[in-house]
Amino acid sequence: MSQHSLIILFHGIGASGAQLMPLATSWRPSLPQSRFAAPDAPFTHWRGHQWFRIDGNPLAPDNLRSARDGFDNTVSDIVRREGFEAMHDRIAFVGVSQGAIVALDAVASGRWKVGALVSFAGLLPPTQVSPQSNTTPILLLHGKDDPTIPPMASTMAANQLGAAGFNVELDILPSVGHTISPGGAEKALEFLQRSFS
Repeated sequence: MSQHSLIILFHGIGASGAQLMPLATSWRPSLPQSRFAAPDAPFTHWRGHQWFRIDGNPLAPDNLRSARDGFDNTVSDIVRREGFEAMHDRIAFVGVSQGAIVALDAVASGRWKVGALVSFAGLLPPTQVSPQSNTTPILLLHGKDDPTIPPMASTMAANQLGAAGFNVELDILPSVGHTISPGGAEKALEFLQRSFS
């Protein structure tokens, strides 16, 4: 990895950024020039933090709008702190579950044009996909046995994003549930190395 990059990890519902730091630690030797950030989502949840409320319709326009504001403010603070304001093409978003949903929405809506996006067990909210950010390569990883968000959600996201001109890789992982598996983490690492080589 010749140039430095910023990899921002987005946790799932009821979790915290700290829970994704072991993943960052395992990737660090292979991405020596990278900086890692794993923020807490801006909204509280009884077990930790969340990117949007899930009572009622979690993908209702109001919930989505407040999620977008919270996400954008969180990411902008990190980008500014790490000095990447003029280098969005050196930033990667890596999200799991609810973190993957808000990361996918950020890129698909055209709000964030970054250098790479990895989604673990995510889905694309019902929104118009903008071709504005379609230079961002996307890797969708999903467990075949995910009981929380079915793998079909990533297949549908791949189709929607592909139709808008995104370069999308989709991998449905056998015998994996709603989690980041060691095999999935390895595939994501390879993708990030390729994206920032």
